[in-house]
Amino acid sequence: MSDLSSWWETHHDTHSAFVARTDDGVIIGAAWVALLPRVPSPGSTSRLSADIQSVFVVPEHRGEGLGTALVDAASRHAEDAGALRITVHSSARAVSLYRRLQYAGSPTLLQRTAEA
Repeated sequence: MSDLSSWWETHHDTHSAFVARTDDGVIIGAAWVALLPRVPSPGSTSRLSADIQSVFVVPEHRGEGLGTALVDAASRHAEDAGALRITVHSSARAVSLYRRLQYAGSPTLLQRTAEA
């Protein structure tokens, strides 16, 4: 846990965490959103993008709507902060969840995987 605490110390200005807990406070799910300032463009000096990251629900609580609630909360937070675009790198299993929340593929959003 100290690795996460150290990471959080240096990233709390750009990342927000959302958690799902049981009634007795045990964390059973989480989602993160990174708010990323973008380079200004002509006519728009304040641009913000967001990236949903590390969404997880413990296996025994999957199928209860927690993943949807976490992603929805993280997405609303990003929109409220002014993000014009929210991206996610999803597992194949979670694509339907994101599609239900109005996420869609884009022919102009490309990626390159770094060589190891």
